[in-house]
Amino acid sequence: MSSTDQPPPSHLGSGGDLQPLGKPMSIEQHLLDKGAAMLQSLKPVKQISQHACTFALYSHDMTRQIETHHYITRINQDFLQCAVYDSDESNGRLIGVEYIVSDRIFEGLPPEEQKLWHSHAYEIKSALWINPRAPEMVVKPELQNLTKTYGKFWCTWQTDRGDRLPLGPPALMMSPQAVSLGMVKPDLVLKRDAKYGISTEAIRDSRVEFEEPEWINPNADYWKQHGKGFVVDIEPTEMKKIAPFP
Repeated sequence: MSSTDQPPPSHLGSGGDLQPLGKPMSIEQHLLDKGAAMLQSLKPVKQISQHACTFALYSHDMTRQIETHHYITRINQDFLQCAVYDSDESNGRLIGVEYIVSDRIFEGLPPEEQKLWHSHAYEIKSALWINPRAPEMVVKPELQNLTKTYGKFWCTWQTDRGDRLPLGPPALMMSPQAVSLGMVKPDLVLKRDAKYGISTEAIRDSRVEFEEPEWINPNADYWKQHGKGFVVDIEPTEMKKIAPFP
């Protein structure tokens, strides 16, 4: 059984309490980090402007579903990049990255590339995607824009499996698609509702009138159309070597 196929421990879910391998930080290291933060600009990190909480499924194993926290930077009107964590706590672990593009950009991608991307319409209209602690009226315009986007999410650290380090190749993640296929487990949604004091059902009702895309490219959500996911394998290969200097 490969590392990709190992089932997650039954006692772990999103944001499991296993700590990464390593010794606790020393006082000296804390001081060094604070000093560095005061002296350096950290400009890319400071461009993060949104926190979204949603759910993702492994494209090769729909039984594995996780809560994800996206910290989003909008690069321009058509492109966003997200650092994805397994929780919004101070010890949240960086588990991957998602890139989000407008439908205009997505339609220009090669068909084989489009198969790696998922649509966001159902995820947002069903209120699986929320912006914690932000009033719906404030985030409504942005959510309406995101309804017409596509995302590609690579998970680099499978914490739901109990991994205490990022192990193995990245896994392609997918977005829930409709009630009959890719539905998120109700207990995950209830747990999140309790944490933030919200009702996903009520939020869903408030998004009924969100405009849906006129057409979602059939190459997206490939698993929904064909029942097949994607797995990344690692294999040795001959490297290209630099020619020796004269």
